Amino acid sequence: MNEHKEQDYEKGLDLKLWRNLFKYTKPYKKELISLSIVMIVVAFIEAVFPYMTKIAIDNFIIPGVTDGIKGFGIVYAILVMILAICVWLLIALAGSIETGLCYDIRKLGFKRLQELSFSYYDNKAVGWLMARMTSDVLRLGETISWGLVDLVWGFAKMVAIMIVMIYLNSKLALITLSVIPFLAIISIYFQKKMLSSHRRVRKFNSRITGVFNEGIMGAKTTKILNREEENLNEFKEITGEMRTHSIRAAIFSALYLPIILTLSSIGTALALWRGGEGVILTLISYGTLVAFISYTIQFFEPVREIARVLAEFQSAHASAERVLSMINTEPEIKDSDEVKELYGEDFNSNRKNWPSLNGNITFKNVSFAYNVEEPILENFNLDVKAGETIALVGETGSGKSTIVNLACRFYEPTSGQILIDGIDYRQRPLLWLHSNLGYVLQNPHLFSGTIKDNIRYGKLDASEVDIIRAAKLVNAHDFIMKLEKGYDTEVGEGGGMLSTGEKQLVSFARAILADPRIFILDEATSSIDTETEQMIQKAINKVLKGRTSFIIAHRLSTIRSADRILVIRDGKMIEQGDHNQLINKKGYYYKLYTNQFLEEQGKKILSN
Repeated sequence: MNEHKEQDYEKGLDLKLWRNLFKYTKPYKKELISLSIVMIVVAFIEAVFPYMTKIAIDNFIIPGVTDGIKGFGIVYAILVMILAICVWLLIALAGSIETGLCYDIRKLGFKRLQELSFSYYDNKAVGWLMARMTSDVLRLGETISWGLVDLVWGFAKMVAIMIVMIYLNSKLALITLSVIPFLAIISIYFQKKMLSSHRRVRKFNSRITGVFNEGIMGAKTTKILNREEENLNEFKEITGEMRTHSIRAAIFSALYLPIILTLSSIGTALALWRGGEGVILTLISYGTLVAFISYTIQFFEPVREIARVLAEFQSAHASAERVLSMINTEPEIKDSDEVKELYGEDFNSNRKNWPSLNGNITFKNVSFAYNVEEPILENFNLDVKAGETIALVGETGSGKSTIVNLACRFYEPTSGQILIDGIDYRQRPLLWLHSNLGYVLQNPHLFSGTIKDNIRYGKLDASEVDIIRAAKLVNAHDFIMKLEKGYDTEVGEGGGMLSTGEKQLVSFARAILADPRIFILDEATSSIDTETEQMIQKAINKVLKGRTSFIIAHRLSTIRSADRILVIRDGKMIEQGDHNQLINKKGYYYKLYTNQFLEEQGKKILSN
C-alpha cells in the first residue's frame, strides 16, 4: 500500500497559527461579538444567583419574614427569563458560526486544490487530502465556535465570581483562590503532553483515510491478486499505531481533569473550613457562607470547562496545522505579478486582453527534472509549427509525457525556455494556455452525471446543439443515441456505466467542445478494442485538422499520418521525420514498428 510521508509538527502551541486561523472568522465578526456579549451576560447572571441565595437566607429565611419577597421573586424570574433567551441565542449564534466557518474553509481548501500544480499531487495521497477537507475542518469549526463559547463564558464567570467573592469577604476569597497557581502549572505541563499525542493521532488518521481510499479504489485488484489478508494485516498495523497514540492522549486527558477536580475540591474545602469558623465567630453571616460555598463550586466549574477546551484545542491545533499547511501552500506554477497586472488574477483573468493563440511551440535548451538527482531532459530543443501533428514514441520513462506536460505548462522548465507564438509562455496567463488545451488521456475520467453534463464540462455555456455537434465530430453521437436516455444517460461514478471506448469518445467530445488550439492525445487508443480504435482514429483525423497536436502513441499504427514523429530515448530526440522517412532510415523507429507489426500479426493468426 502507498504510504504518504507527511510533514511532522514538533513545535508547541503556536499562537501565530491561531491568529492566521482566526482571519477566517472575519466574515462572522458581528456574530462573534454578539456571541461574546451573550456569553458575558450569561456568566454574570449565573454569578448573581448565589448572591440572590445569600439575600434570601439573610433577609427572609433566617429572620423568618416575607416583606419584600414578592419583589425579590420578580427580579429572580426576570433573571431566569434573560438567561433562557441568552442560552437560545448562544446556541443559534455558535451553530451559525460553526457551519459557516466549515463551509468557508472547505471552499478555500477546494479552491486552493484547483490552483495547485501537478507536482503537489505527485506526492499527496487522496486520503491525505480528504482527511484535511473533512474531519480536520470539522474539528476546527467545532473548536472555534463552541470553544469560544466556553472560553468567554468561563473567563467572564470567573471574573464575575472573583469580584463578588472579594466584595463579600476579601480574606476568605484569597484563601479559597490560593489553589489557582497550582492549576496553572499543571495545565501547562499537561497541555504540552496532550498536544504531542494529538498531533500523532491526526497524522495516523490521515494515513488511515488514505488506506481506506486505496482499498476501495483497488478492491478489484486486491481480489484478483488474493491480497485481502495482507491488506488487512497492514491496515491493522496502522490502526494499531493510531489506537496506541489515541490511548496515550486519552490517558493524559483522563489524568488532567481529575487533578483539576481535586484542586477545585481543595478550594471548596478551604472556603468551608475558614468560612465555618467565621460563622461560628459571627464574623460573616450564614447567607455569606452558603454563597461562598456556591461560588467556590461555580468558580471551579469554568476552570474545568476551560481545561477541557484547552485539551480540545490541542487536538484542534494538530488539525489547524494540517489544514492551513494545505491552504497556505503556494502553487509552484503561477502567474507572475507582471502577468497579473496585465491580465488579472488567476480565476478573474481579463479574457478580453488575451492575445490569440496560433499554436507555434518552441523548446529552447529546455532542461527538466522532477528531482535534482534524476534529470529527465537536458538542453532539449524542438520547433513545432502551428497546425502540425507531432507524434512522440519511445520506451516507458523516456520523457514523452514530460515533454507534453512542459508544453502544457503543467510543469515548467528548470532551465531554458518554452515559447508559444514566439513569446515565453511565462509571460502569458496560465489560464490563457490551459483554456486553449484539449487533453484526452489513456484512461479518461468522467464525472457523476449525464453524458450531456460530461461533454458540457469542457465548455459550461455550451448549448445542446454545440454538444451534439461535438459528439458527431468525434463519432460519439451514434452510440449515445442507442442508449435508452441518449444524452441524458447517467454515466455513473467515474463513468463506470460506460465501456472504456465509450468513455474515450465522450472525453473526445468534451475536449473538442472548447475548440482548443492545442490538442494532446496521451495513448488515447491503447486500452480499447480495434473497432473502437478505428472510430477514434477517424475522429482524430477530423479533430486535429488545423490544430497543433501532440500524440503519445503506444500503437504505432495510429500515428502513420502524423506530420512528424519524434523518437525519444532517455530524454533525448534520437530520430525524427514522418513515418515513411523513419521506416526508410531503418533505425530505432523501424525496429519498434516492425516488432510491433509482427506481434500484432501473430495475435491475429492465433485468434483465427
